Amino acid sequence: MVLVFALIISATALTYAQYNYKGKVVDQNTRQPIEYAAVKSTAGKSTVADRFGNFELSLPTDTVSLLVSFIGYQPEQITLKAGVERTIIVLTRGAVDLKEVIISPDLNNASFHTISGLDLNLNPVNSSQDLLRLVPGLFIAQHMGGGKAEQIFLRGFDADHGTDVNISVDGLPVNMVSHAHGQGYADMHFLIPETVDHYDFGKGPYYSAYGDFTTAGYVAYTTKDALDKSVIQLEAGRFNTERVMGMINLLSDKAKLNGQTAYIAGEYNYTDGPFQLAEHYKRLNLFGKYNVALGANNKLSISASTFSSSWRASGEIPRRLIEDGTINRFGTIDSLQGGNTNRTNISAKLTSDLKNFTLENQVYYTRYNFLLHVNSTFFAEDSINGDAVRQNEARNLLGYNGKLSNRSALGKSTLTSVAGIGIRVDRTYNSELSNTIDQNTVLQYDQLGNISESNVNGFIDENLESGKWLFNIGARIDYLNFKYDDQLNPQLPDRSNVIISPKVNIQFTPNNQLQLYVKAGKGFHSNDARAVIFNNGLETLPAAYGTDLGLNWKPIPHLYINAALWYLYLQQEFIYTDDGGVEPGGRTQRKGLDLSARYQLNKWLFANLNVNLARPRMIDSLNGNNYLPLAPTFTSTGGFDFKFANGINGGISYRYMYKRPGNSDYSLTANGYFVTDMTLNYTKRRYEVGMAIENLLNTQWDEYSVEEVTRLRNEAAPVDGMSITPGTPFFVKLKMAFFF
Repeated sequence: MVLVFALIISATALTYAQYNYKGKVVDQNTRQPIEYAAVKSTAGKSTVADRFGNFELSLPTDTVSLLVSFIGYQPEQITLKAGVERTIIVLTRGAVDLKEVIISPDLNNASFHTISGLDLNLNPVNSSQDLLRLVPGLFIAQHMGGGKAEQIFLRGFDADHGTDVNISVDGLPVNMVSHAHGQGYADMHFLIPETVDHYDFGKGPYYSAYGDFTTAGYVAYTTKDALDKSVIQLEAGRFNTERVMGMINLLSDKAKLNGQTAYIAGEYNYTDGPFQLAEHYKRLNLFGKYNVALGANNKLSISASTFSSSWRASGEIPRRLIEDGTINRFGTIDSLQGGNTNRTNISAKLTSDLKNFTLENQVYYTRYNFLLHVNSTFFAEDSINGDAVRQNEARNLLGYNGKLSNRSALGKSTLTSVAGIGIRVDRTYNSELSNTIDQNTVLQYDQLGNISESNVNGFIDENLESGKWLFNIGARIDYLNFKYDDQLNPQLPDRSNVIISPKVNIQFTPNNQLQLYVKAGKGFHSNDARAVIFNNGLETLPAAYGTDLGLNWKPIPHLYINAALWYLYLQQEFIYTDDGGVEPGGRTQRKGLDLSARYQLNKWLFANLNVNLARPRMIDSLNGNNYLPLAPTFTSTGGFDFKFANGINGGISYRYMYKRPGNSDYSLTANGYFVTDMTLNYTKRRYEVGMAIENLLNTQWDEYSVEEVTRLRNEAAPVDGMSITPGTPFFVKLKMAFFF
């Protein structure tokens, strides 16, 4: 009996015997890992490479043939035998082919990487603003001379300058808490666009690794670890626009093979803009990155960047003054608006392969300064001296990110476990909001003090992949402490709060053409420390609860579709006033539909389409008075991109935003717009010449609209109405790049 039982066990074990195949996918030129490279076996089982290029497959045969592919690379067919420790697979850059995209069960929340990889490959990026526009459904607006962070719109949110969108670069947070101009202020201008290797995004509050401000979603950029070539680029365009950019390799190809890479990058920008008052916008960026292998199992990455900019601004102009001919659309009322800002970042990350675990440790530091002069109401509040406002701050930001990951086989299933901790400390000095006569004379300080804000967080994330199913369960805990050394009022006690954010995502992939998913989770956006301390009816850490029901679908080899129905409830909306203050907006809800499609018509022509619908509403207000001012309800982007084998490439695209309510009862309207852009390049091995055109059809459009109560010096009373910043008219820019 015992012998029979032993034979049954042995037969069962042989039936389910599995062989593990491990590999690493790297780029031929840079020798850097290719994250999300698709690995498909002849047996039909597939997986993708992780952020280190590593993959692992468990199969019942002792020999396997694998097809390894990634967008923009030539696919490789290889044969592996069981027992090999790890095989290095080198991919060579080639034509973009949507056929190589697979829908894999283990993509989970990274499924948007397919769209981001395609868009970054096909769309020439001219600025850090263009990087934000690559996210489907994300719109931006500039209304203060180009130097301020852009206004962000996503999933029915006017997210101000980042209140509801978490943005990071190489793990370094971009959003500034308790900023002088608004909570979550995210200035992307320190990022040189050509240094970006890839980006990921996610919509909704479903991602354990992303905390504060992740309500509408997150965007995470990763810079290149190595350059495949050095480049010097010169650009010039209308409105005295000029740009010089360079990226230089510092080490040899031999050093790359030994695990060392280093490069520096820099850019200088200048433009007067289309306004009658020249912006004199100047920006200087510098960036450097060094990577070194410390033995066989450790990689150290050190990066540093600095940027500074200054500008003048025409600001927002009352629409009524344009309509009655008092002022030109590109005119100026207060010529003393504008500002300057600078930011310096240092980051060091150590990645360690501990056989069964991967450990990441990152420390970072930022020094930041900001000064802004703004006057959007003119003489509405002070008919004698005017309403000019100065906002000012200096900040030290330091932090730590740690993450431990493990991927293990459980029979035929795979369990991926991730645990992380983080610390962020912001120390802001002389955070100022004051009324001024000119840029130097202060009439009154409304706010002046030092802010100390600390965030300690941790998260766990479990992914169980079993056959066609993937189950993701995660939870995040955030502790925040707020202190405000108010120099105008008696000292107030500090405040602190804790929030726990659970996440659940379920995914079903019946085949490599279709994937269905449901997401549910809780997120939050923190409040400004000053509002927390004064406690003016504002929540400290108002929560967001959301759910998505969606699919990824490849009905034919060259068509990729993502669609999702979604809902989001926000415990408290933040409504920011023009002077940087915040008012409680009450409970809100949003529901909508997102649709993205990418289609390859032939070897050289690609089409893309994004359609985003949203219905944002206040919950506690009566119907007809419950609109969310400036919240987008219908947006769309799309276009065609082409890449010929002879080096000619480019595209034509559009941006469309439907009109929006200007106030809560929709008695005021923010006008919509339809703008068309075009690029055309001729790219060869040693050089590239190109042209970029914004607003090809010279459409008259409002880039930014907002309700303002304004009065000119000679007017008897203030007037409530819409103020606008005009969008760029027809703008052409030429470039010449040299590769070496």
